[in-house]
Amino acid sequence: MESFLYQQNKRKIQSPSVLAGIVEKIPFFKESLDPFSCVAEELELVEQNLTRSIRSKECVLTEISSHLIHSGGKRVRPMVTLLAFKAFGGKRTGDVVDIATAIELIHTATLLHDDIIDGANIRRGRESANKRFGLKSTLVTGDFLFIKAFEFAGKFDDTVVQWTADACTLLTEGEILQGYFNRNTKVTVKDYLEIVRRKTASLFQTGTKLGAYMAGATPPQVEWIGQYGLNLGIAFQMVDDVLDIVGHKELLGKPTGMDLRDGNPSLPIVLSLRVGQKAVMDTFECPHPSEGKIRGALEAMGRGIAIQQAKVYSKKYALKASKLIEKIPPSLYRSRLRALGQLIIERDF
Repeated sequence: MESFLYQQNKRKIQSPSVLAGIVEKIPFFKESLDPFSCVAEELELVEQNLTRSIRSKECVLTEISSHLIHSGGKRVRPMVTLLAFKAFGGKRTGDVVDIATAIELIHTATLLHDDIIDGANIRRGRESANKRFGLKSTLVTGDFLFIKAFEFAGKFDDTVVQWTADACTLLTEGEILQGYFNRNTKVTVKDYLEIVRRKTASLFQTGTKLGAYMAGATPPQVEWIGQYGLNLGIAFQMVDDVLDIVGHKELLGKPTGMDLRDGNPSLPIVLSLRVGQKAVMDTFECPHPSEGKIRGALEAMGRGIAIQQAKVYSKKYALKASKLIEKIPPSLYRSRLRALGQLIIERDF
């Protein structure tokens, strides 16, 4: 969804996977700080794991899984898992690749279920699985991917299994909480943050914790890097929320204004409601807003202060993540983790 993750990076290994096009050249960016390049080989192993894991005797499960997995996902969650592992000197790459694969499978499963819940027609620039294959098959495929995730995570110790299960629990709780505030104009920034902590940031937090844990980091170090992941995930979602208002359809892979269409309380919407912006309130409350109402609400948010406020929030959480990085030993990989936070908030609005 973000432009820097969709542009060609010629330093990448040539691959049919998403790894061939990830980092946009933006003013501050230096190739030496490219967070993807130093784990490119491991990410390619994740790709291979994903392809193998979705094979099924029932071809429709493989087809639906492949439809989404091979549609250009950014692989940010497995990437931060791998970087956290490397930052603490991890050596057994095969194990952390399996953990990173599990994290991405869980994320993909939630996207399939989200598209059912939201009735989405578009995902990553193409027909959503729900639209193309129908509700029943898409729902079962989401379940299939959750199970496949635990084929990878379940081979490790109780801590790994429990943290992975806890992340899945938080995801489901976040979905329920978001549903409670669907088209609910009483939603607050505090409510929004709780939804994002559970629904988006939980996988960033779990991935970084698991990466550090698998590398043999101390409990305080695992906690620090987990908090980094949590804050990074919050910043990531906040920027996505802004892009849903002012981004480009071609880069988003879907039309803008999807949160207004679905009634989901994104940060710019919540901030607009807080100041009583009527066009936004009327559209957000409407069960089936017209395209005209949506355009009017988007324009109202563009004229107001909500977008700038949301950007300030995203930078605040990215800065929190950056400060937490300073607690871990200096290394090439710590520098990449810091650069990732900057890349996330510098996406092309």
